[in-house]
Amino acid sequence: MAALQKWKVGVLGFQHVLAMYAGAVIVPLIVGPAIGMNAQQLAYLISIDLFTCGIATLLQVLGGRHFGIRLPVILGCTFTAVAPMIAIGKLEGITAIYGAIIASGLVVMVLSQFVGKILKFFPPIVTGSVVLIIGVSLIPVAMNNAAGGLGSKGFGSLENLSLASFTFVLIILINRFSKGYVRAISVLISLIAGTVLASFMGLVDAAPVKDASWFHLVQPFYFGVPEFHFSAILTMTIVAIVSMIESTGVFLALSDICERDLKPEDIKKGLRAEGLAVMIGGIFNSFPYTSFSQNVGLVALTKVKTRNVVIAAGGLLLILGLLPKIAALTTIIPTAVLGGAMVPMFGMVIASGVKMLSQADFSSNENLLIVACSVGIGLGTAVVPMVFSQLPDSVRLLVENGIVIGSLTAILLNLVFNFRSMNINEQERMEQLKTDASAEAQ
Repeated sequence: MAALQKWKVGVLGFQHVLAMYAGAVIVPLIVGPAIGMNAQQLAYLISIDLFTCGIATLLQVLGGRHFGIRLPVILGCTFTAVAPMIAIGKLEGITAIYGAIIASGLVVMVLSQFVGKILKFFPPIVTGSVVLIIGVSLIPVAMNNAAGGLGSKGFGSLENLSLASFTFVLIILINRFSKGYVRAISVLISLIAGTVLASFMGLVDAAPVKDASWFHLVQPFYFGVPEFHFSAILTMTIVAIVSMIESTGVFLALSDICERDLKPEDIKKGLRAEGLAVMIGGIFNSFPYTSFSQNVGLVALTKVKTRNVVIAAGGLLLILGLLPKIAALTTIIPTAVLGGAMVPMFGMVIASGVKMLSQADFSSNENLLIVACSVGIGLGTAVVPMVFSQLPDSVRLLVENGIVIGSLTAILLNLVFNFRSMNINEQERMEQLKTDASAEAQ
């Protein structure tokens, strides 16, 4: 009976891994090629991403005296970090990405002590603008991939557009006609189906899987010693703070599902663990990690609230991270298939930003101006980065990043226009975050 119980726990844990798998692996699949990684480096990046997802999850679930929310929560890379990491990698190099991730994790650990005071500086008008800028800046990446990859020989070919359209439409159909768990893994199903179709068209190269080894050891600083650049650190810190706020909502929603009252100290321990997970991501040259809301939805769906299931999921992620052939399987997904999945996924980032903004008071002309200026400057800089080409290098590093300059504009204008009304009730803001996270998990 005990063995059967363990078997059930393992199966339920594997279900959690499947629910988050597409969200976890698609981040390295986008970031790796965008910053010039080859197939071997990409396979390692996917492996180490899965491995550190496992570490981050176990850190949060098992907890300790000073770390961990000790709720059944899965951690994975936040989508909002994709565009900033690509921008940093192209401008300052891959090692600057990891220096910024490590530094931003440290900032999160420090700020976790003051979470109540931080919330008032990031009302929906600010977080919504930031997420909207990030989401819109990702769409060109998705469209280029849907066409076959920028610079590829068959860019825009009928084959590539057909594969992208097939994947795109399948995601929509699954979300329209299915419910619960199947809907939760709609992206994973569509990626697999798109790859199978591409294989019949002769567009899948299985060589990376054949060449990959069955087992490897992970290695800290695999891609080089981290470099610390102020603009890169500022970029990732903004992303980390937005993730902090989202994770707070996830914690509150999950505590409601698990019928456990959270104290302020519990939230601090959860955010402290998240900051440490981000630092671990930087040290292992993977990604910044945050709580995945899709797995909260799975807890609500299955009614299985025990932490043992998520502990099993964390263990499975560690094992998968040590098996390069599993990671190599992911790298054979054609670029066009990925692009077809990226369009709705990145569109959901935009939709999340719009949803956050819907909570703002738009009868106020000041709030309209905050969105108009921050999104306008952020996207304008992203589209025409050469506008600052004549400025000193030290200044350009800061203002050429549309996400940074747009986010800072939103934060500063909110201080200018809404400073007097910023002393909101902390409990009201917490309830608002809880409601948002619960809705997203459905």
